[in-house]
Formats: sequence, C-alpha cells, structure tokens
Amino acid sequence: MRRILIVLILLIASQSASAQLFSKEKIKNNENFDKQRISWGFYLGLNNYDYQFNYEQDAPDILVETNLGFSVGLVSNLRINDYLDLRFEPGLFITQRNLQYDPSYFNGLEFSNADLMREVKSTYVHFPLLLKVSTKRLNNFKPFIIGGISAALNLSSNEENPDDNSAGQFRVTKNALFYEIGFGIDFYNQWFKFSPSIRGVFAMNDELVRDVDPNSPWTSNVTTMKTRGIFINFTFQ
Repeated sequence: MRRILIVLILLIASQSASAQLFSKEKIKNNENFDKQRISWGFYLGLNNYDYQFNYEQDAPDILVETNLGFSVGLVSNLRINDYLDLRFEPGLFITQRNLQYDPSYFNGLEFSNADLMREVKSTYVHFPLLLKVSTKRLNNFKPFIIGGISAALNLSSNEENPDDNSAGQFRVTKNALFYEIGFGIDFYNQWFKFSPSIRGVFAMNDELVRDVDPNSPWTSNVTTMKTRGIFINFTFQ
C-alpha cells in the first residue's frame, strides 16, 4: 500500500509538472502568493510508522507489522526570502504497530499465543519546526525539499501505567524527539496552493519503557527501540 501511494503521487506530480513546464500557457496563478510574509493552511495525510530495534544479544528480530494511519494538522509559514521558508506544522497522527515475538524469547518459560503479540496503538500530537528550501517557480509549480526537528507527545503511551507486559501492557515513553526530511511540489491554481509531499521521520531517543522484571522476555534484550516512519501529506494554503 505504501509503495502504491508513493508511485501514484510521483506519477501525478510528474505529469502535472511536465504539462506545465512544456505548455505554451504562461499565465501564473496566484502570482503574488509567495510574497506574503506569513501564510496559513492545513494538511491531511497518511502515515506509516515502524520501529527500529537494537539488541543486547543476538536473537531473532522482533517483527513489526505496520498499519496505515491518518494525519491532520495546521500550517503556519514564515517567508524568509524567495527560496527559504520557516514552517510550524502541528498535527495529530494516529497509527498502530503490532509486535511479533519469536518463541525463543520465552525459552524455559510458559507462554501463550497472546504473549507473542503486542499491539502498540499511538496517538501523537506532533510539533515540527521545519525549513523549506524551494527552487525558482516554473509556471505554476515549484519543487522543494523540507527538513527539521520535531517533538511529539504520545497520548497512548501507557508510560505511567504500573502494569507492564506481565499484565499484557506494552509501554512506551510519552515524549519523543525526531528529525525529518522530505520533498514535495507546490502547485498553484486560481484559488489556493496545493502541495503534496513525502517525508521520512526518525526518532532520536529510545522509546521503550522496561518491565519491572530485569529478565522480562519482552524488554530485557532490547537496547533501543526507536520510531521511524513515512508521512504522505497533502497541504492546502
């Protein structure tokens, strides 16, 4: 699903860009839009979150089943010059990941099929501060790259829950820090600017909350567990 969406967006963007680049029509839509010092908008999007694990000892990987999530947020854009913009894009990101443990993690212990699977539901309030670097506008489109840092508050973390995996509760930290990088294209029409983009996000901090038992089969062999993901955003300004 993720690959199909990326391919579709790239095909649509390339066809629109080619049509405008080689068209004889030179009339610019919203010609003065980017001259505004401050502009506002919103975005809708899809997300696909994963986890990257590092281990204390060699063992079968903890498998992560990812699911397509939904994103919605606001955009505030501060123009620096014709090619640079500073952006703040707070949003709500909803997703779920399922972790599958190998039975070898429970060597010598009694376990059920339920012990081999953990659902990790996440509802992030996301606060990214980003620098957008654009090319010169060509007719009615303008490619850009974007990157920066972000903080997120996970409302579904269970960090303060006294129960742990022995009671079926997989816990992650409430706060996370990320760096982000991506690219997209601004398309200008008569009424607004539409900007599809693809962005990768990578956590900088360990998000796993360890179980009370230091020999827990769910957490004892994990050195770090960090989020990584892909965002596909459709921005309207």
